[in-house]
Amino acid sequence: MKFHLHSSFRLAVLSALFVGVLSLHGRVEAQMDHSRPMAAVKQKDVCQGSGLDCANAATPFFSSDGKLLLAWNANGVVSVGQSSDLGKTLASSVKIAEHGKSLDTGSDARPQIVADKQDNVFLAYAFFKDSNWNAQINAARSTDGGNTFSSPVSLVQDGSSQRFPSVLIRPDNSIFISWIDKRLVAAAKQSGVKRLGGSIAYSFSSDGGKTFQAEQFANESTCECCRISGALDPQNQPVIVYRAIFPGGIRDQASQVISARGAEPVRRVADDEWKTDACPHHGPSIAVSGSGKLHVAWYTQGGKRSGVFYANSSNQGLSYSKPARIGAEGANVSRPYLLALGQQVWLTWKEFNGTYSLVYMKQSADDGKTWSAPQLISKTNGYSDHPLLVNKRDAVFLSWLTRNDGYQLIKLGQQQ
Repeated sequence: MKFHLHSSFRLAVLSALFVGVLSLHGRVEAQMDHSRPMAAVKQKDVCQGSGLDCANAATPFFSSDGKLLLAWNANGVVSVGQSSDLGKTLASSVKIAEHGKSLDTGSDARPQIVADKQDNVFLAYAFFKDSNWNAQINAARSTDGGNTFSSPVSLVQDGSSQRFPSVLIRPDNSIFISWIDKRLVAAAKQSGVKRLGGSIAYSFSSDGGKTFQAEQFANESTCECCRISGALDPQNQPVIVYRAIFPGGIRDQASQVISARGAEPVRRVADDEWKTDACPHHGPSIAVSGSGKLHVAWYTQGGKRSGVFYANSSNQGLSYSKPARIGAEGANVSRPYLLALGQQVWLTWKEFNGTYSLVYMKQSADDGKTWSAPQLISKTNGYSDHPLLVNKRDAVFLSWLTRNDGYQLIKLGQQQ
């Protein structure tokens, strides 16, 4: 199903059910904060600035020349900074937009940033346009490597609600963006019909984000408040994973390949049988290895299993391996994240022991067949963002924003 997209992108808005922090196994999962030199600086719980030291979420991307681009939210302000020394200092930073309390800073929301080989940088984020959690995705562009940006504009021309943009850059410099879209829910409401959740919408741009193709739906029935994760397969096709709504109100994970023909069939990652009308605010993660194997990690509180799990598929999601628990069964585990290079796969996650948030990592050198023992990478006793993985060519880094210990970019290893 297709719908019209504005050439300079007019992105409407998404209604998301409750935002805020996620209560996970009885614990409040906070987000994290940071600004200025990316060094570790002790901060109070309440941070008033708009710099990285006061951020609640930060997203990294390495440009083709090896420069670290970092997009963050802090006190209602969206900013982008550059670092030429692997995150030790910010060489420059620029404010993109100020939305105050209307900026979407929910536990699964974060700005998205990518850059192509011609120094074009594309940024997307969401903000709420009313008190009913209806959101709009804005996009901004830079043609000089992130030194200056255009004024943010709405991504799509639709008056309902869009949220949780997820962006990929392909080797041919084209951009793929997907998001949670509420226009079908809004249309049903106008017709007097109750419709749960949202939909997965997506589009492509071949001119650095100046214009986008007509949007399409990948799945018309999905959770409205969990982020989408995406990765490219060996054919440079986007593969997305998200929390879908299956018959009976079951909110389990689903994957889809977006091919030249459009969205391929929805594939269920696992039959967790999580029946809920609530918002988990806890989306999945996906990585695709050099063999084309899909690696997926997710959180669930289903009737068949509860916790954080990992599975993989060698047939584009047609079938998945038996879910394997991440972390010890009694541990307070959250926020898994995956990255793959060739046959190597990295998996990180967060645990909370009552005092500290700890980030663990394990690695597979054989495409997920066997894994190393979990290794503690970092910890903090203050607010912290989700642990993310990013690569600079063959080098893999943990990117972790913490309030008390600063922004951390920790090298994990190289492709073997």
